[in-house]
Formats: sequence, structure tokens, C-alpha cells
Amino acid sequence: MTFSPSSLTIAAAFLLVASVTSPPRAAVNALGSSSTTAVVSGTSTYCGIVAGEPTQRIECYQNNRLVSVEPNTSFEAISGGSTFFCGLLSGGSAVLCWDTTAASFPPKRIYYRETVKLIDLTVGDDHVCALEVNTSIARCWRGGRNGSKFPSPPEAWQFRAITCGIGYACGILKNNSRVVCWGNNAAGAEIQGQFGDLTMLTLVAGVSHACGLASNGTLVCKGNNDYGQLVVPFNSAFEFSGIALGANFSCAVRQTNGLVICWGGETNRFEYDSDLVESVSFETIVAGSDVVCGLITWNLTVACWGAGWSNMSSYNLGSDLPLGMIIPGPCAKTQCSMCGTYPNSDTLCHGSGTICRSCQVELPIALPLPPRESPPSQNLQPPSSPGRSLNRLSLAFMIVGSVGVFVGACTVIYCLWAGVCGYLGKKTNESVQVQQEVAEASLDTTANVDPSAQHLKSVSYKGQSSGSLNHNITGSCSSKRIEKTEVFSLSELVAATNGFSPENKIGSGSFGAVYMGKLADGRLVAIKRGKTYMRTKKVQEKENAFGSELVVLSRLNHKHLVGLVGFCQDEDERLLVYDYMSNGSLHDHLHNTEAIGASSTILNSWKSRIKVALDAARGIDYLHNYAVPPIIHRDIKSSNILLDSNWTARVSDFGLSLMGPESDQEYVSSKAVGTVGYIDPEYYVMNVLTTKSDVYGLGVVLLELLTGKRSVFRIEDGSGPIGLVEYVRPQMLAGELMMVLDRRAEPPKTNEARAVELVAHTAVRCVSLEGKERPNMAEVVSDLERAYSLCEESHGSFTNPTFSIYSE
Repeated sequence: MTFSPSSLTIAAAFLLVASVTSPPRAAVNALGSSSTTAVVSGTSTYCGIVAGEPTQRIECYQNNRLVSVEPNTSFEAISGGSTFFCGLLSGGSAVLCWDTTAASFPPKRIYYRETVKLIDLTVGDDHVCALEVNTSIARCWRGGRNGSKFPSPPEAWQFRAITCGIGYACGILKNNSRVVCWGNNAAGAEIQGQFGDLTMLTLVAGVSHACGLASNGTLVCKGNNDYGQLVVPFNSAFEFSGIALGANFSCAVRQTNGLVICWGGETNRFEYDSDLVESVSFETIVAGSDVVCGLITWNLTVACWGAGWSNMSSYNLGSDLPLGMIIPGPCAKTQCSMCGTYPNSDTLCHGSGTICRSCQVELPIALPLPPRESPPSQNLQPPSSPGRSLNRLSLAFMIVGSVGVFVGACTVIYCLWAGVCGYLGKKTNESVQVQQEVAEASLDTTANVDPSAQHLKSVSYKGQSSGSLNHNITGSCSSKRIEKTEVFSLSELVAATNGFSPENKIGSGSFGAVYMGKLADGRLVAIKRGKTYMRTKKVQEKENAFGSELVVLSRLNHKHLVGLVGFCQDEDERLLVYDYMSNGSLHDHLHNTEAIGASSTILNSWKSRIKVALDAARGIDYLHNYAVPPIIHRDIKSSNILLDSNWTARVSDFGLSLMGPESDQEYVSSKAVGTVGYIDPEYYVMNVLTTKSDVYGLGVVLLELLTGKRSVFRIEDGSGPIGLVEYVRPQMLAGELMMVLDRRAEPPKTNEARAVELVAHTAVRCVSLEGKERPNMAEVVSDLERAYSLCEESHGSFTNPTFSIYSE
């Protein structure tokens, strides 16, 4: 039984994606169903291709025992089914399968041809499929001991990738990137029907649903949704780099930091989103019906979690498997592409080849990803396996890791001694790294950040226990500016906010809510209260954000930065008290007219909009060029630009700020931080941070002021969310500025039109993909000052404008 694709006319926008050739055989894509690890759900068997040995042999773990799988030869990929798993021989000439219900795992060869090599091995419950390298034709076979015959698709179908589910298989057609399915299970027909004309880059199947990256890079899921397995968290283009599906859940790996997020599940929507692995970076993940396993980045061991794993008595939830180190990709004898080789791949392959990094050709910037840094610590520790001696590779990793830990400890001790006690006495600004989770229900959401990155000339203000934190704030190492900051009691702030009543709540963030308060002396203030009930990791992040804002704002004094009045620390409570900004945020004026009102001064006047942009730019310019050392905000967005009673704009929220390098230098972090729609794509992909990242964020804010649209919004045809930069920049470069201007503002007058054109020109330069093409903040301020002067000189009427914006 097959499901034939209907005829389709390919849109021009997808021609480039459809024409991309399949990756070379050596680069087995971790997004597909084949990997270097495998799960066999029916027998609770976990397998991997061993690293650092003369042959890339397969080793499995089952029932508290290790099984060395025969034959002892090299494999490039494996994939698991219900009671068996299969492996693709290095070079792609043969496929072998092993029955895991038998004690010795007897091998069975189901394919061998030296002249017709295979790639993209994928196993369903009782069937196996793979692609022919030269023809892209899919071939399928019976796999398990009791498996029934499974049909191959028509040879006219040529595929870019294939994947197997329970009783069905699906693939992405090479000529048009559409999804087609075949097999004996109606779930395949349902999946194909739901994908419809959607063009896909990757695809992974579960029991009765499938997920993959669409041609625009966003993750989508189709099929059965009985347990919420299709309810994908909001994600930006190419946010995820790995997918694994079980019976009723889905998981994905974040591109920037390797963290895993899962959704769906029988008893709880996030029952597979385990706290025990929430800070662990993974290279790849695979799934069985009720278990997830991943290859840990820092030590290349396998860890598993989920309902199926927690039922095992010998290992705790989230602990490592005793398989040793597993290769993160196939050891190939061919030369790698522009994305380069995996670190230490020659050692991992024992000199028999190299491991190539996989490439995403549609990344926001066509640049190779840097080597992923190893975090200093993980929740999961390397396994201790009695009776098994460490090989040279493991010993090398342990030595390097030990030296790194010692150096890191010395660095932290020195920074705490020299940085905290030394820098606090100067007009400097400490930095902090805070991690925020992506909010699933909002289009304006925060991306992952780096809780462990340590940067040149940055002094980390670490969250501590209540007593020690208080000592650091008020003790002998505290600066005079912090001592002058008011210290409030909790009872004072409770009284000021009417017991933190909902009526006083004026906003919220990742770590707490903001309330309007009236102090005993009559002053109006804004009080940020950290959440009191959090997971352990979030408690640490709350402490970090609290410390960062306190240290930063107590040292900065500028009319375009929100002022800090004081703070309160009482047991688990962390509160910061700010100047009250009576006119709310720029975001609310542009996008929340129900709360602000349609008569907003910001909405109706181009002069007012440009003035707000100029104020914000001046505040950021102060951070970059006048603070010593310079400060990178890292989260410039319209909701962090507040307006006081005089409509003066001020930059707020310094919880993610870092002290920047001198003279436009750059430094590399292991993970990016920012908000979806505003984050610098170069920083997001390359993890290289400079002041130009703030310039990009302000550029998006300028586009918001010009168009009135959110940084990420749904277009009218209902085709899904799109970034404002991707939507507007091409039209502006084509000279169609008038087509995208916010019609809620009055048509610009003569000089106002020139001012608006100048702002648009500046915005387009600010959101250039490469930082070197963007202006610095001083240049942005200069351009906006010119634009504002033009508004003040404006007179007469203006009709039929002709705008021309040229990229530099």
C-alpha cells in the first residue's frame, strides 16, 4: 500500500532549497533516524559505535551487562527497532541486523553490494530502509525475526532523506522537498496529508507522528496529537539541530548550546523534559517508545532518561551508560566540507578516518560553526566501570579536564579577590551570565543563554546564599555607590505595593513580576520581585540577575538609563527598586494599544518616534563608549525601552549585561543570549559577541518604530511567524519604504520624510547580517540626531515620496 504525491508547482522561493544536493555519504546527518547510538525499546537495549579503537565496532548494554557485537568491524551508523537493531557498514556496502531477544545477539546480513552503496539507514518497528547513494532510491527490507515483508517505494521517487515509524516510512522527495509516506499503517497517510505542500529539509518519524525542519528552518510536527506531541514550542529559524521522537512525545536539541527540550507524554506534557539533564549539552539524541538517550558533548558518553529508563533498577534516571566514549559521527576517509572536522576526530577514529561536522546550508549566516566549547561541569558524570581499564583517549580527556578545572578554579578565586574587591571601588560594571528559557506561548520570547561562559575582563557576580550575598553587598568590599543605594525592608515594599496585589502589577519577566509602588515618603517606584518558587537552576539564575542589575545600575548614572533606587534581600526574597516610568514601555505603545490607547503620542508622531530612538541610542552609546570598561547590554528590545513622565526614553533590564572588550574587540562564548527576533544572527550562530550585537537589536527596534510591527509576527496569509528583519529589509532595499510604514502615524511632511528615510537607512545598516557591515553606536546616534533635526525643521505637506535606501 503506497501514498502517491499529488502534482505540485514549486514556488520560486523554494527552488534553491529544492535544488540543494544530498549530503555526501560521509556526513550522516544527526537530524535523521540513523546515528551512532541506538535504542531498542522492546528489550531495553542501548547501543553505540565505540570511539578510540582500531575498528569502529558496536557495543550494547542490556540487563546490566555489556555486549560486544560481532562482527568486530567498522560501522558508520546504527538504528534501533522494536526487538532488533541494524548497522550500516563503513563505506555503505552492507547492512547487518541483530536480534536483541537472543543472548548472543546473532548477526543477520540483509544487504550486501560493493557497487551500490547505501546511506541514511533507518529502522522502524520491524522493517529497515536505506537510500542508494548514487540514485537516491529508497530500499526497504524485513528486519526483525518475526517481521513481515515491507514494501519499497516506487523507484521514480528519489529522496533527500527517509525515516521509519511503526508500520510506515516517510521521506523528503529530492525534486520538490515534499513529504511522501508508504507502508501498512494509516498513520503514514495521515502524516503525509498533514504536511501537504509544506517543503521540508529534514524529517524524523515516531510511532504515529513525524517532525522536521521546514524550508524556513522552523520545527514542525504532524500526525497523531493525542498527547500533545505536535505542540511544538515556538522556535526561530534553525533553532534546533537534532530531533528524536517516541510513542507519544517529541524532543529536540538546540543549535546554539546543545540543550534538549521535550514535549508531549502520557501523564504530563513535559514528562520527558527532565530537570536532571536540563543543563547538559548533547551532540545527538535518539529515542525509543518511552526513553530518550543522548550523546553528551563534553565526554561523548551516552545518558538516558524517561519513563522506560526510570523503570530500570540498575541505573538512576539521567545517569550515563557504561558504554565508554561513542563517536559523534561516522569516521570517513574523504575530505570534510567547509564546516571542517570534529575536534580530536583523528584520535576518536584511531587514525582510520576523520569525523566531519554536519552543515546546515540554510543557517542565517553562511559561516562555519566554531568548535563547541566543553562546559566546566555537567549534571552527568563519566561512568565508573569496574574491571575496565581506561584507554589512552579517556586518560587524555581526564588529564585535560583536570587541568582545566584547576585553572578555572584559580581563575574564579583570583577574579573574586581582585575583581570584586578591586573593581567595586572603581566606576566599573560587572557582568553576569543568566540563562532564560524560551517561553512557549509568546512570539516575543527569550533564547537560551550561557550560564557558564567566562569572558575576558568580565567579573561574574554569582548568586549565593542569603547570608553570603548580604555580606558581599554591605561588607568591606562593597563600593561607595552600592552603600549609597537604599536598602529597603520587605515590609516596606509589601506596604508600598498593597501586598504585591494584582492591581499593582505592571509587568513581568523571566525571573519575576514588576509592581508599581508608593513609598512611605510619597515616591512612586517600580519594584521587581524575583520568583520565590523555582527549580534549583532557576534559583541560581534569579540570584545572578539580581546581582547583575544591582551591581550594574548602582554604578551607572545617565538620563537615558533607568535609575536604581535601592534593593531588598530577605530570606528567599530578592527585590530591586527602580525609578517609576509612568508612560510604560515602547513595546506597549507600538503593540498593545488596548492598554495604552490609540491616542499615544508615540503612535501619532514621527518626530516622537525618532526622539525615542535617539534617546535609546544615546543610552546604549553611553554603555559602549563612556562606561569604563564598556558594557554590552545583550538584550536590546522595545520592551526594555521605557518612557518617563516627560516621554524621555530610558534603557532598562541589565540582567544579561556583560563588560565588553576594549576597542570593538570580540570574544567568544559557548552559548548565545538574547531574545528571538532581536538577537544578532552572527552572535547566535558564531557565538562571537561585540558591541555590534546591541547595534543589531536597536536596528530591529528602529524597524518596529517605522513599521509598527512586532519583531516576530504572523503574516496575513497565515503561513506562520516571520522575523521583522526578513520581512521588511528586502522591501526597503528595493525602494518600497512607503509600502511598509506604519499607517497609524500621520504621513510625514517634507523634512520628516527625509528624516524617516534616514532612520530607515540607518536601520537597514544596523541589521546587516555581518557585524562589520553595521555602524557603531556613535554613528547611529549621529544619524538619529540628524533625523531629529530634520523633523524640527519640517514644514509644508508631502505627497508621493520616493525613497531610496542603498546598502553599504
